[in-house]
Amino acid sequence: MKRVIPWLLGVLSLALLTACGQTVSDPKVDNWQKYQKEQSITIGFDNTFVPMGFEQKDGSYAGFDIDLANQVFESYGIHVNWQPIDWDMKETELNNGTIDAIWNGYSATDERRESVAFTKPYMKNEQVLVTKKASGIQSVDGMKEKRLGAQTGSSGYMDFEANPKILKNKVKNQKATQYQSFNEALIDLQNDRIDGLLIDRVYANYYLQTEGILKDYNVFPVGFDTESFAVGVRKADKTLKKKIDEAFVKLYQKGQFQKISKKWFGTDVATDDIK
Repeated sequence: MKRVIPWLLGVLSLALLTACGQTVSDPKVDNWQKYQKEQSITIGFDNTFVPMGFEQKDGSYAGFDIDLANQVFESYGIHVNWQPIDWDMKETELNNGTIDAIWNGYSATDERRESVAFTKPYMKNEQVLVTKKASGIQSVDGMKEKRLGAQTGSSGYMDFEANPKILKNKVKNQKATQYQSFNEALIDLQNDRIDGLLIDRVYANYYLQTEGILKDYNVFPVGFDTESFAVGVRKADKTLKKKIDEAFVKLYQKGQFQKISKKWFGTDVATDDIK
């Protein structure tokens, strides 16, 4: 049954895209001419990932990555179709052609490089643990026999599994409760159903600050390697990768990248790769 589910989801996504008038891309070829001809490209994202890309109350999409991607493709006369996806299925959606890029605080990891080509990294990130101050948990060692939460398919969960000595061997049952979105996980943390949450620093800081509850929580590094956010594309889409890389540099030179960055983070978050 598990083998059928990814196939079925792919078929459903394909049907939805066709119904919306979007052409599914051939995953085996370079599709740049198609994007130019149709003047559109489909980007998959997790629409709960504040502040990178998320759905607002009025149904519109906002976020740092939303603004950045729209600017990148506007420079080529291409419109972005934003496609919310199951984050655990992102690589499947990309490689079956229902989306053309993964752009949503997407960490460039060695494991993902096996099936995805990455652009230049444009932003640094790290995995942190979020705990309630009232819990008294202020370090990784404090998570011994405690309940941990993480998002399914996230780079944090991948690090958790790949580096068991750092955190996995300490937490209760050597497992993390998996959530489809960070929002769901934070609700469980707030209601004491888990004791700690493994999460991207960029999300943790923005969410807790925006909600006005940062003072009630501890946010501290886990000890995993620092990550870089990049755009994931199909390996056959060599021109797309090149065009995004070129646009990053041009946007930074013009000051547009910095403008978007300061809007969402109050500072310049660009990596040296695009400066």
